[in-house]
Amino acid sequence: MSEDKVYPMTQEGKVKLEKELEDLKTIQRPQIIEEIKVARSYGDLSENSEYKSAKNQQALLESRINTVEHMLQFAEVVDEEKTDSNEVSVGKTVQFKELPDEEVEEYQIVGAAEADPLSGKVSNDSPIAAALLGHKVGEKVDIEIPDGLMHVEIVSVK
Repeated sequence: MSEDKVYPMTQEGKVKLEKELEDLKTIQRPQIIEEIKVARSYGDLSENSEYKSAKNQQALLESRINTVEHMLQFAEVVDEEKTDSNEVSVGKTVQFKELPDEEVEEYQIVGAAEADPLSGKVSNDSPIAAALLGHKVGEKVDIEIPDGLMHVEIVSVK
């Protein structure tokens, strides 16, 4: 993680990451340390699968802690007040209809750290969000997706 990438996110997303980091450091890290101590007490570490498993879990946990700390360090909380109310931007919910069948879809555009497609939150890096960013209500946009080209019209931004 040597490059200092900016991570756009909503205030809600930042708070969620801060809570996750707190949980990782104060609850999960001590649990894994205890698991390592217990596994170490079983004896020969070279053939101790519990110890190896706990060390692997510790490595994954520490990696996640580093990732979350990095994201928070370079977080850029989006100020929705500074963008046009009709313009698609990170933090806003956009409704658009696919053309010509006019099936309406709605997504909140969030930073990658907050993305949860099943909850209707798509990353600003996703093809759909990236194509819609900066456009306004009433505009028609062509979105490149794996299946080809999707033609949409922006219905509302909130």
